[in-house]
Amino acid sequence: MKNTPSTEDHLEIYRKMLLVRHLEEGLGALHKEGRTRGPIHRCDGQEAVGVAATAMLETEDKVATTHRGHAVYIGKGMAMRPVIAEIFGRQTGACGGRAGHMLIADASKGVVGGNAIVGAGIPAATGMALSMQIMGRKNVAMCIFGDGAAQTGICHEAMNMAALWKLPVVFVLEHNQFGLTVHSDVQSSVKDISVRAAGYGMPSKIVDGNDAIAVYRAVSGMVDRARRGEGPGMIECKTYRLEGFSTSDMGGYQAPEDIAAWKERDPLTVSRQALLAQVGEAKLAETEAQAKAEVDAAFEAALSDPMPQFAIDEACNPYSEAY
Repeated sequence: MKNTPSTEDHLEIYRKMLLVRHLEEGLGALHKEGRTRGPIHRCDGQEAVGVAATAMLETEDKVATTHRGHAVYIGKGMAMRPVIAEIFGRQTGACGGRAGHMLIADASKGVVGGNAIVGAGIPAATGMALSMQIMGRKNVAMCIFGDGAAQTGICHEAMNMAALWKLPVVFVLEHNQFGLTVHSDVQSSVKDISVRAAGYGMPSKIVDGNDAIAVYRAVSGMVDRARRGEGPGMIECKTYRLEGFSTSDMGGYQAPEDIAAWKERDPLTVSRQALLAQVGEAKLAETEAQAKAEVDAAFEAALSDPMPQFAIDEACNPYSEAY
């Protein structure tokens, strides 16, 4: 089938999802020990969206994401150590320890970064797509955003402009059911938010966000379309946030039966079952062991890295004699 990942590509997607899951679990454990810098927004259960949606992108393609963007960082090709180092404010971090976990970026990988402002990545990706169009580049911009961000005014404005100007941007809605602690049912007048795309004259699809192959197929088709100059498209990935809004979340608003049902459709389990017949148990076990070892080593190295050094520019210091 067109736009279907090869077995090797799917195995790589699975490996990256494992990396992200181990990252999130490690961050959760360290937060409980009081070692993180503020709350962490985990993406357990949503890995298939961030990893599979970026798997077909080229290095020069750009992606903007949310405050819950760890899967996007790893999916787009960032290494684990600089991501962890950045989260813990180390000098070796992707942004020199100055960004924190919500704002990580790497221009060399096309990762424009996460954003702590809900919905802010949507106009950013649209603007990048406009730049690509003006400069005549055959690249694509992608925005991964949540159902809460879909309710913002800037979302509607950006999508309208993207469709009007046929910009090469793909809008990937990571519909995890909650905007902070509020269920989507009381935030949106429609169950399937992607139906709004028709109002802008752009195509849309709804997929199982916990099925990496389904995400890859749908997003890949929209990316190809945008790259051909046919304009924007939207993919709505139905998924679920297994952990709280952040590590400071007290919980209590998610039904235990819902969590249990979604855990049965864990994206790692879905991909593992699909890959088992293709590569065998031994290969999967090897991949899983290597992923765990890679994350453990990255945590150990990053937590041993130095803190950044900051210096005051005396020429601009109002309290200095030079000023």
